[in-house]
Amino acid sequence: MISIHSFTFNPFAENTYILFDETKQCIIIDPGCYDNSERTALATFIDNAGLKPVKLLNTHCHLDHVFGNGFVSQKYNLKLEINKNDEPVLDSYLTVASIYNMNAEPSPSPSVYLNEGDIIKFGNSELEIVLTPGHSPGSITFYNKEQKFMIAGDVLFQGSIGRSDLPGGNFETLINSIKTKLFPLGDDYKVYSGHGPQTTIGVERNNNPFLV
Repeated sequence: MISIHSFTFNPFAENTYILFDETKQCIIIDPGCYDNSERTALATFIDNAGLKPVKLLNTHCHLDHVFGNGFVSQKYNLKLEINKNDEPVLDSYLTVASIYNMNAEPSPSPSVYLNEGDIIKFGNSELEIVLTPGHSPGSITFYNKEQKFMIAGDVLFQGSIGRSDLPGGNFETLINSIKTKLFPLGDDYKVYSGHGPQTTIGVERNNNPFLV
């Protein structure tokens, strides 16, 4: 069974997720740890829980979701895995950080490209991938059918949706991604978003002002 632990990191209040199961293998999704205290918090949790990181994944590559890519990659000897369509977003990361006056550490280049239908395996567990562009061109969502949850990045939030006015974003594409890729998974799916609290597909289908 997959356990999910989250941190809220950096000035953008981004949610970083660690997923692990009974084997103690874990994956790290969107490490947003920005400073030494946040990097220490991430590493301390992994050490105290006796976890072994085996994958570094990004739902998308906006700066607040990749601040910790370099740290995680180096500390745990992990290759970065993203969807190829978000590579230009990752390439602009340090430039965008400088615009915000932030001292960001470089991210490694991706070594693995993730596509819709791919299976992420760790321990005894699996996640499937669906491509959900609109917030960024290569946004992907990880989901698990058995436990009915998804790690959705900045595609869908409690009562809101991701921004579509950033480079590579598109409002109509984002709405289409939510309605054709996420909604069909089922109302009982929990949604773990890149910012804010968790929600469910059913709640958002019936109450989200952007989607009703």
